[in-house]
Amino acid sequence: MKRISLGQTGLQVPAVAVGCMRLGDLEQAEADRFLAAAIDMDAVFFDHADIYGAGKCEEMFGKFLHGNPGKRDKLFLQSKCSIIPGVMFDCSKKHILEAADGILKRLQTDYLDVLLLHRPDALVEPEEVAEAFDRLEKSGKVRYFGVSNHKPSQIRLLKKYVKQEIAVDQLQFSIPNSNMVANGLEVNMLSEGAVDRDGSVLDYCRLNDITIQTWSPFQYGFFEGVFLGSEKYPELNKILTELADKYNTTDTAVAAAWILRHPAGMQLVAGTMKTSRLREICQASEIVLTREEWYRIYLAGGHILP
Repeated sequence: MKRISLGQTGLQVPAVAVGCMRLGDLEQAEADRFLAAAIDMDAVFFDHADIYGAGKCEEMFGKFLHGNPGKRDKLFLQSKCSIIPGVMFDCSKKHILEAADGILKRLQTDYLDVLLLHRPDALVEPEEVAEAFDRLEKSGKVRYFGVSNHKPSQIRLLKKYVKQEIAVDQLQFSIPNSNMVANGLEVNMLSEGAVDRDGSVLDYCRLNDITIQTWSPFQYGFFEGVFLGSEKYPELNKILTELADKYNTTDTAVAAAWILRHPAGMQLVAGTMKTSRLREICQASEIVLTREEWYRIYLAGGHILP
C-alpha cells in the first residue's frame, strides 16, 4: 500500500487507516480474523478511541495483540480521548493522563504511537494539556500527539503551550461533506459552499505539515447515510461506476481514491469491518485520478465551480 508522511513525526504510514469504532460489533474470533487480514494487506495503522464501544473495541484489540505478541512493533496504534458521552468534553491534565492509562491497559500495550484529543473542550486550559503531553512523552507511554475536530485557532492556542508538534487533525471529510474544499473555491461568494465553517483548516494543516485524517469518508451529512448506491446521489454514483469500470475496480475504491488524490496527503480512516471492503479501499492508494476526473466527482457530489 502507498505510504504517506504523518505530520512532522518522520513516520511513513499507510494511506489507509483501519478505524476500529465498530470492532465491538464482532465476536472475538471474527475480530481476530479481520485484524489479521488487515495486517496481511499492509493496513497496519489502527485508529481507536476510548469511547468506542465504551472501551470494548480497545479490549478486543488488546486480546488480539495478546494472542499475537510479535506483531506490536509492526503496527501503528492511535487512540483518542476527551469525550465523556452525553456529559462533557474534558481536556484536563487529570483526565488525559487517566484516559491514556486506561487505553494502554485495554490495548495491552506499553505505548501508543499517537494520542489525539477527540473534541475541543470549551474549558480547556492548554497549560494542563502541555503538562499531560510532557508526562506521557517522558514516560514513553505516547510517542506523538494530535487532535481531532479542531480548527486552526484551537490548535494555535494549544501550541502556545504544548511543545510537541501536532501531527494530526482528524476531520470529517467525504465527497459530499467537503466544505473544507468548497470554501476555498467559492471565495467571496454568497453561495452555501463559501461559508467557512472550519477556519480554513485544510490550508492551515498544509501550511503546518499536519496530516488530515478523514473520518466517515463514505457518509453524507452527520451519519445520515452512505452515499454509495444512494438514490440521493444518482449522478455521483453514475460517475463512480463509470470510473470503476475504467480502473477495473469498485465504486468504493474510486470514492476513496478521490480523497487520496488531494495533494494534502490525507490519511483515510476506513470504518468497515468487512475484509473484502477494506481490500477495496486499500486498492485506492494505487489509483491516481486525473484532475478532470477529480473535479467531475466533486461537482457530482453537489458542489459548484464559480
